[in-house]
Amino acid sequence: MEALFKSLGPAAALRFLSLLYWEPTDYVEISRRLYEEQTIDEIFARARQNWQE
Repeated sequence: MEALFKSLGPAAALRFLSLLYWEPTDYVEISRRLYEEQTIDEIFARARQNWQE
């Protein structure tokens, strides 16, 4: 999982996993893991960078 998130990024990794698994997913827990130890400003800065690409 960690390798997927590091190599693909969070959004692409989740898309990839959704193609493989048809089971219910706890997106709240996934979000907590992805964004722990990050500030709101860091999250939005990364989002802005991805929107510009």
